[in-house]
Parts: sequence; C-alpha cells; structure tokens
Amino acid sequence: DGFDILLTTVNAALQRVPPRAALTGTSFRAATGDMVDQQALFKFLTDNGYHRTATVREPGEFAVRGGIVDVFPPGVSDPLRLDFFGDELERIRRFDAMSQRSLGEEKLFALQPVNEVVLDADSIATFRRKYRELFGAATEDDPLYQAISEGRHYAGMEHWLPLFHEGLETIFDYLSAAPVVLDSQVEEVSYARWDAVADYYQARTQMLNVRGRAGGEET
Repeated sequence: DGFDILLTTVNAALQRVPPRAALTGTSFRAATGDMVDQQALFKFLTDNGYHRTATVREPGEFAVRGGIVDVFPPGVSDPLRLDFFGDELERIRRFDAMSQRSLGEEKLFALQPVNEVVLDADSIATFRRKYRELFGAATEDDPLYQAISEGRHYAGMEHWLPLFHEGLETIFDYLSAAPVVLDSQVEEVSYARWDAVADYYQARTQMLNVRGRAGGEET
C-alpha cells in the first residue's frame, strides 16, 4: 500500500487549528443515482462558508439554477455541476470556471468546509459566551458579534478562532501516529516565529493603549 507525506513549514505547524471533534461530520458526499435532500445540501453549503452567486468562478462559491447546482469545492482544480431530476442526482460534471463548458463526468463528489470556522449552534453559543467574558456585554454596533450571533460569516472571523472552541489543537494532534522529521534549523526558525508573534502582540497592545488614552483626553 502507498503512504502519504505531509510537507509543511514551521509557521504552519505552530498554528493552532480547530479540534478534531469539531470537524466530525463536516462533509457532504453523494454519487450519481443517489437521492439527495437538496435543502440539506444548501444548508451544508451555507453553514460551511460557501457563498451563493449567479455564476460560479471561484473556490467556495455555489449557484442554483432549477435542477442544476454548480459548486466549487476548495482544494480542487475545477468546479462541479450537479444535475438533479427531482431529488435524484443524475450527473456530476466538471466544468471550466471561465468558459462554463463541461470537462468530463465524475461518479461521486465530496464537499468540505471552505472556512476553518464552522458556524453551528454550539460554535455560535461558545463564541458569544467567550466574547462577553473577554469584552463584556456586546453592543448593537458590534458587527462581528451581531453577524456571528445571526449565523452569518464575517470577514476575518477566522482570526477569532479560539472563541469558537473550548480549546484548539495542532497539526500533530491530527497526525499522532505519524513519524515526524524536522529540518536542522527548525529550532532557530521556531524561536524567530514566537519572537515575531510576541512583537506583533506588544505593538497591537501599545496601539490600543494609545488610542484609549487619546479617547479619554477627548472626553
């Protein structure tokens, strides 16, 4: 049997990611001839970061035209055209995003989330609680809090990933049984990365303090 090799960078390996349990069940699969609940399909697409458009051209987009659903899953070269007769999936075709012409047929498809933040009842409730714990009661003019509370994706919300989960994991948690091979400079690069993170955090904190003092002086 073959085996997989995952090649990554120190920066990516140090990045915290959603816990494995949060991604359980976050896929949608079907094959030609299957009966597919289209409303369940649309809900999956919306909940997992896909944007509905008139014409699919970019990864993460989907379009609905009668019994045809176009969708561009992340991580693939071409979007898919799902041709339904009622709830039966009759055909799955790859097509060119620019010309919209068919490229060939597939027997099945598998959709994954577009964004690392999956908005469901649990993640929304966790975000609201942790946000209030950090910043106090949210106001009506807080667009991030309002969007997440309404189950809407908000630009940049992935930067608030720790608020959506009780705890995060690393890529090594996903590959716990795999051997790890490190470059000779990994320790030096790791320290440099942590120093950069600390410098950025300190700069942001100082900027917020300056703004706070300036606001106090104006009042």
